Amino acid sequence: MGEHIGWEHYRTLLAVLTEGSLSGAARMLGMTQPTVGRHISALEAAFGQTLFTRGPSGLVPTDVALALRGHAEAMRSTAAALEREAFSQGQGIHGTVRISASEVIGVEVVPRALAGLRRDYPALNIELVPTNRVQDLLQREVDIAIRMTPPQQQALVARRVGTVKLGLFAHADYLARHGTPETLDGLAAHSLIGFDDETPFIRAARTRFPRWDRESFSLRSDSDVAQLAMIRAGGGIGICQVALARRDPELVRVLPDDFVFPLDTWVTMHGDLVGSRRCRIVFDAMVACLAAHIDLAP
Repeated sequence: MGEHIGWEHYRTLLAVLTEGSLSGAARMLGMTQPTVGRHISALEAAFGQTLFTRGPSGLVPTDVALALRGHAEAMRSTAAALEREAFSQGQGIHGTVRISASEVIGVEVVPRALAGLRRDYPALNIELVPTNRVQDLLQREVDIAIRMTPPQQQALVARRVGTVKLGLFAHADYLARHGTPETLDGLAAHSLIGFDDETPFIRAARTRFPRWDRESFSLRSDSDVAQLAMIRAGGGIGICQVALARRDPELVRVLPDDFVFPLDTWVTMHGDLVGSRRCRIVFDAMVACLAAHIDLAP
């Protein structure tokens, strides 16, 4: 390449990939459409490659553009992490910490701890990403992650909190209408709640419980929160964290001796953040929050 290409050009590339048009990317970024076009043209000239072709529904990314996407996303995450770190410097605990957790943990468990952090540290901002996708700590997509699998990368700092126990649960009204199964085979006569798409969790569960597969589910959703809502609404029998079910006296555990699924729980962050007071405070708060949650389900 004959000259340096600024980060803003790659940010523009991401916007066009996301929006599918120059005009959409311009609105997203607060730029003019000609500026967006110039950025894409500059990238194409520098790489000697076409990044987009025109199709009936808008701009179509070429294989080159798609191959660049992951690298551009990593640059965006690093730039965001840089800003979080820069704005956190100075006296006191302030700045932004970005956390990811599974949908259920993010919605049902950690909000109270986050509210406590805000009370204790009013200048601290927290970004919560409730997602079942594993956010990349090495690429600094997030600062802290709550995971149900042990981290593999040596650059990460991790603390094992304990084991989240999963079981089968149904609303008392559902069981009053349909009865309570007495064996795993008896589940076949019931409305089961589960995932729509195949997931690593389903594959792991099926090795121990062969009937727990997609075709057995009468109600399907890839959202854990939606599944929990359907259990609470009396839609059928589904998997729920034992600690969460203990909060609701209307939820009844089904086959407690036959269906037990433990998940190790870890709080992790990038090793570079160990010296960050704001990240350490949030890390410790997440560990305490998860430990208290797990203790609800002895």
